[in-house]
Amino acid sequence: MLCGIVIYILSCEPETNARIFSHTRWAGYLEDWPGPVEGERPAAYIVILGDTEIRKSFGCDHGIAAQSIMLGAAERGLGGCMIGSIDHDGLRQALDIPEQYEILLVLAPGKPKEKVVIEEVGPDGDIRYYRDAEGVHHVPKRSLDELILREYGG
Repeated sequence: MLCGIVIYILSCEPETNARIFSHTRWAGYLEDWPGPVEGERPAAYIVILGDTEIRKSFGCDHGIAAQSIMLGAAERGLGGCMIGSIDHDGLRQALDIPEQYEILLVLAPGKPKEKVVIEEVGPDGDIRYYRDAEGVHHVPKRSLDELILREYGG
């Protein structure tokens, strides 16, 4: 159970989903791709909000909640995107979100349309994701050795 400072707006209604979609920005590194086209867009969204009447800052609570939700989705064979690039004012107005709630993240769970390959960052250190000629989405990630600063014992 979560501590209650993050709350959610859930939508699987096409009209509301369209309003949410219009206030999100997808895949910033893919400059020539404006996001999924009609018919390929998520069938559901989860808007994660922080209740500022309980706390003014939210640390990593929304990230923990988002990751838990996405892991649960993956266990059920779903994929999804965590979207942090949001037109906050536009989304607040579109969903009539009271000022007491800070918009933290938007999750877009669903059945993946594309193949995604996680691969190690190349020698140039470039972490930008890209699509190859076959439309495969490549996501470079730093290796575990690069991420561990120090190890004690073991």
